[in-house]
Amino acid sequence: MSGTAVGVDFAVAERPEPAMAEPRAESPTVVMARNHMSTLPAHPTLPVAPGTPWINDPYAHALRTGRGPLFLRRLSHPDRPDGFGEEHVLPLDVERWCAPPDAADTSVLRRCTGSVLDVGCGPGRMVAALAASGVPALGVDLSGDAVKRTRRSGGAAVQRSAFDRLPGEGRWGTVLLMDGNIGIGGDPVALLRRLGELIAPGGLLLAEAAPLDVDERLTVRVEDSHGHHGRPFPWARLGTAALLNAADSAGWILTGRWTADGRPFVELRRRRANHPGAQSPIIERPHYS
Repeated sequence: MSGTAVGVDFAVAERPEPAMAEPRAESPTVVMARNHMSTLPAHPTLPVAPGTPWINDPYAHALRTGRGPLFLRRLSHPDRPDGFGEEHVLPLDVERWCAPPDAADTSVLRRCTGSVLDVGCGPGRMVAALAASGVPALGVDLSGDAVKRTRRSGGAAVQRSAFDRLPGEGRWGTVLLMDGNIGIGGDPVALLRRLGELIAPGGLLLAEAAPLDVDERLTVRVEDSHGHHGRPFPWARLGTAALLNAADSAGWILTGRWTADGRPFVELRRRRANHPGAQSPIIERPHYS
């Protein structure tokens, strides 16, 4: 994998194949989160406008320490089960986010081409791994602590929304949408259309779907085990089928899909303007679990 810089000061070099990480056991963060679920109080539904950005102290603290437990609490209540659990909370795997890329992450890194933009980069494990291999990569995140941690780990990052003006618009070879970030802004179609403006002709989007058959628009907030929380923000959760439906509406076509360590991923490319109904063959990739 190789690439050229796109308006950010990156070192450009050929990228060797990353080493395959050993599959990691379920982290203590998730185990602790499950133990705390029954102690968290319920909250009423709170409406929030789509696209509202979010910043919250529990998330920032978790990034600074590299550990949880941390939860995503559902404040709006859909009609169908969604995997959040009885108390409407979903544990967030902070320790995995703050660790080096695992085997599933590596299966994504191997598909990257050109310069890479990681949308919602969090603590920057993907950006740092790419930078260490000589690939020009940039993380984008609303959290200042996420940006700081990404930079400390050797990656480049900017504190902005994906909908803000970004470096290298229209020239990125690959855009990453990991760890449920298809939910950013609560409107997946709008997000996918925006990413289409950032990517270069022929570039690709590598996106992670929820491991459930789910399609939800939610109001959520981040909480810790002590009841501290950030303000509500809109979010979405999409399984593979729902993600592909949103991608089709936003002008993307499926060119690959795979699952690694139980995490489903898709590879998408922009549909050509002169062939709005064109279909590309699905490239079935090997599994890296």
